[in-house]
Amino acid sequence: MCGIVGAVAERNITAILVEGLKRLEYRGYDSAGVAVYTNDQKLERLRRPGKVSELELALAEDSLIGRLGIAHTRWATHGAPCERNAHPHFSGDLAVVHNGIIENHDALREQLTALGYVFTSDTDTEVIAHLLNHKLKDLHDLTAALKATVKELHGAYGLAVISGQQPDRLVAARSGSPLVIGLGLGENFLASDQLALRQVTDRFMYLEEGDIAEIRRDSVHIWDVNGQAVERESVQYRDGTEAAEKGEYRHFMLKEIHEQPSVVQRTLEGRLSQNQVLVQAFGPQAAELFAKVRNVQIVACGTSYHAGMVARYWLEELAGIPCQVEVASEFRYRKVVVQPDTLFVTISQSGETADTLAALRNAKELGFLASLAICNVGISSLVRESDLTLLTQAGREIGVASTKAFTTQLVGLLLLTLSLGQVRGTLAKGVEATLVEELRRLPTRLGEALAMDSTVEKIAELFAEKNHTLFLGRGAQFPVAMEGALKLKEISYIHAEAYPAGELKHGPLALVDNDMPVVTVAPNNELLEKLKSNLQEVRARGGELIVFADVKAGMTNGEGTHVVQMPHIHNTLSPILYTIPLQLLSYYVAVLKGTDVDQPRNLAKSVTVE
Repeated sequence: MCGIVGAVAERNITAILVEGLKRLEYRGYDSAGVAVYTNDQKLERLRRPGKVSELELALAEDSLIGRLGIAHTRWATHGAPCERNAHPHFSGDLAVVHNGIIENHDALREQLTALGYVFTSDTDTEVIAHLLNHKLKDLHDLTAALKATVKELHGAYGLAVISGQQPDRLVAARSGSPLVIGLGLGENFLASDQLALRQVTDRFMYLEEGDIAEIRRDSVHIWDVNGQAVERESVQYRDGTEAAEKGEYRHFMLKEIHEQPSVVQRTLEGRLSQNQVLVQAFGPQAAELFAKVRNVQIVACGTSYHAGMVARYWLEELAGIPCQVEVASEFRYRKVVVQPDTLFVTISQSGETADTLAALRNAKELGFLASLAICNVGISSLVRESDLTLLTQAGREIGVASTKAFTTQLVGLLLLTLSLGQVRGTLAKGVEATLVEELRRLPTRLGEALAMDSTVEKIAELFAEKNHTLFLGRGAQFPVAMEGALKLKEISYIHAEAYPAGELKHGPLALVDNDMPVVTVAPNNELLEKLKSNLQEVRARGGELIVFADVKAGMTNGEGTHVVQMPHIHNTLSPILYTIPLQLLSYYVAVLKGTDVDQPRNLAKSVTVE
């Protein structure tokens, strides 16, 4: 979603702001802008629709040189992607950038219009600028004006504000949208993600919900939601910057697909004993809480939702625990009947997904036993607000289409399944020891699947002129098929749908012809023969089959049938393995189509609005 960068220093900060925006491009956006209090003692801005590179070109012709500034990448929520809707927004001699949504913007717009303010954009953000301007007239202090302003805002926001009246400071506020302060020597910075500031500092201070900050060149002051002055811990970020570089790969997505053996290995490290999962990996209270669990409710969005659907099969089959899985945006708005002793599980790559966070906060009022977050970001809101946590160790994921985050989520969910079954004594004899051993081998198996890269690239040529695709799977492979369809539509813009293979005859078969490729995954399990029958139904209608099949499944190439032999793997772990070729397929189809693989149109990486 939208990205914020700000700086106050004794040197020109324009290049720092632009570089920060470049590092936030992974979040998804449709316009970019920068505002600087220049050395001519004027507040000036440049905004451009499209990529940060367009803004950079504009700055090359009309440079803004100054020591105080803010910048922003916008993902449209109110108003079309165009220059007048791009941030920063001005009111008099102050500038505002904003992540999130102001729900009462219509009422505020009416009030401010009555006061004589003229609106030049369609955004909800402009009401913040004018409201701040109005408060500043009475209070004469930018920090005090921001404190007064946020009391009238309903919704979610991460705000950064500068004013030509008080060019010694940058002020910020956080409610539902993350902000981090970067600490330097004689200079300080602000961003929505520490990645934006790694080129200038490795020390960070994370704002908490409701915080307001005043950031000067040589000081930082923070007030909490109650208006009390507080100290926030500063931490040093020691992780390398290699995640922000593509290296030898053409796209971040391909790099991240190939990182999966190593990140899965990292996710397993320290969480397995010789033949058991270490339950304390979920937290010091995990064993005590898990012993009470009788039901599991999983809530997530997008790719994370598909991971939850796979976990339902595992939890019910292996641990004998009833499990419900729901899309967060639906869960938060319906009346929920909570079963006794239900563990509430959220799954998110960023830990800042607005719908998932809102569902967690709602769940706390509904009487769930406890909450558990499976997440990739240790300092995220989701992690901080949950009772238990398992961090997936996927590292930075830059490509908008999730890859390594998904497979590490699946690993985390299998660890959860085994931990619950272990504590409750519901695992069949020998199952945990067997699966622990299989998990140790999993990185090697994933490497074997990635070795088929060139084979999948050749298969992708079949999709060069296609506009529609069906994905099929049975059992726990059905969510994998859903994830494959999502990946293809996200980055290649080919319409793709997924179905349980047994549902073909109940409608989707009407779509099958020689222009409709049908992709399926076929591990060697108890549903294999039934799946083969379903595939015959496709061939009988002239459909072209692409089958990723276990080497022991006995499937071979034939007319209209393209079989890619997959390494043999324990059936329980097969959803993780079979995800790999579907990711590669979507990637190579997108490359053939010439789309923007890492930043597909209309999408964002971290969805911090409804």
